[in-house]
Amino acid sequence: MISIRLFPALALGLFPLLSGCIGTATKVVTAPVRVTGKAVDLATTSQSEADEKRGREIREREEKLAKLDRRYQKHLRECDEGDDEACLKARNDYADMQHYQTSY
Repeated sequence: MISIRLFPALALGLFPLLSGCIGTATKVVTAPVRVTGKAVDLATTSQSEADEKRGREIREREEKLAKLDRRYQKHLRECDEGDDEACLKARNDYADMQHYQTSY
């Protein structure tokens, strides 16, 4: 049987061996909280992220409209030169531009 006087010394001697267990136990206990916090961060969109996404969508839409307008202007010039097929293409380009503007 261990003497009561030796118990504190024995406990202090075993403490370094137990500290790893306590650290591991703490990690295991707090793991669900950390995982939940990470999931919430991934599931939510911050205001700045939403603003960036909206800005990207606007920029892409403006680029698409600029491309359609360049194509329309080209076909319109060809139509003015007497190309009937270019006139049809210009009308279709214009309709595409109108549709694309109203779809947003």
